[in-house]
Amino acid sequence: MNLAAISLAALFLAVIVSCVSKLNVGVLAIVMAWIVGVYLGGMKLDAVLSGFPTTLFLTLTGMTLLFTQAQQNQTLNKLAHHAVRICQGNTGLIPILFFLVAAALASIGPGNIATSALLAPIAMSVAGRAKIPAFLMAIMVGNGANAGSLSPFAPTGLIVSGLMAKNGLPGREWETYLYNLAAHAMVAFGGYFLFGGLKLFGRVYEQAEEDQEPFHWKNVLTAAVIAALVVSVIFFKINVGMGAFAGAVVLALAKAGDTSEAIKKMPWSVIVMVCGVSILTGLLEKTQGMELFTDLLARFSTKSTITGFIAFLTGAISVYSSTSGVVLPAFLPTVPGLAARLGADPMAIATSMNIGGHLVDVSPLSTIGALCIAAIPASEDPRALFNKMMAWGFSMAVVGALGCWIAFGH
Repeated sequence: MNLAAISLAALFLAVIVSCVSKLNVGVLAIVMAWIVGVYLGGMKLDAVLSGFPTTLFLTLTGMTLLFTQAQQNQTLNKLAHHAVRICQGNTGLIPILFFLVAAALASIGPGNIATSALLAPIAMSVAGRAKIPAFLMAIMVGNGANAGSLSPFAPTGLIVSGLMAKNGLPGREWETYLYNLAAHAMVAFGGYFLFGGLKLFGRVYEQAEEDQEPFHWKNVLTAAVIAALVVSVIFFKINVGMGAFAGAVVLALAKAGDTSEAIKKMPWSVIVMVCGVSILTGLLEKTQGMELFTDLLARFSTKSTITGFIAFLTGAISVYSSTSGVVLPAFLPTVPGLAARLGADPMAIATSMNIGGHLVDVSPLSTIGALCIAAIPASEDPRALFNKMMAWGFSMAVVGALGCWIAFGH
């Protein structure tokens, strides 16, 4: 077996382990890259480690540090509670509002998982009080968070834009974000109205007094720092990671955020996962393993079917594995080769991977779905909600495949 095949087998093993084990696949990927590259390929260790995504690591670290501080000082929590007032008691509007709040929060920086961790307990609690079916609230919150996941400011969006730029698709951040947002909006609102959302309109919900705490100076400063970061990145082209570090320093110096506690609570497992898999996929590129992987994918599709096929494949794997940490870092590097072999649009292929991988992430096997189930109100049956969300997650692999084939396959 040649080195290309061995390195590809290592990637397949990493994906399988990510589906069936709690071992951080990033750690496994680093070890496999070391063994395959140095001991089987005769490469220098520095050459193997050159695949470490330094810029991405710093960007993810800066953004997650800033928004972990914003979560700790309750700024994001208070924003969510105050937003519910906009509905003025109309129960049917509340899940829609949570979709919009989740999409907005995820888009400005926390990302889909952090946003779900913040909003799921609030949303599910409100659902219990307002007698909103937990399933409807879960698909609106979960898809709302995923709708903002590919923003140029969100961790997953930063990962995806970096991978796409590296593979011949630079400057497509906003296009990627909007395609993903549209896909999640369509399935969320479609599911909401299909499964009973219309019946909720006309009911009245009164918000509890404890959910209406006023903003303090720390919250105002935090919101101002986040707004300044967004404006600086969009209009002044400030590096988003470095700007986030600067914002975190401002909050720390003003004693509006505790960096020591924030660093402890940052999602280090996801950062290690992404960086580790990036090292392994970097090795594949050096050993021609990525070309072999591309050839395998190309054998099962044509120019007209590749978008549907790749959306289904990434979706099916993402039900069990990490979309941002494993699936997209493994598949997006194949885009240039697939486009060249099949004569297809590389952006269409990449978009299908992004959408297919994310649409299934309200499954209870994913972090987002699990967060919603963990926050289920006492009036709901957790097993029934689990089954509904499992059916939803698996069905989204098919919905994503059909949608991407219709939208991009012709």
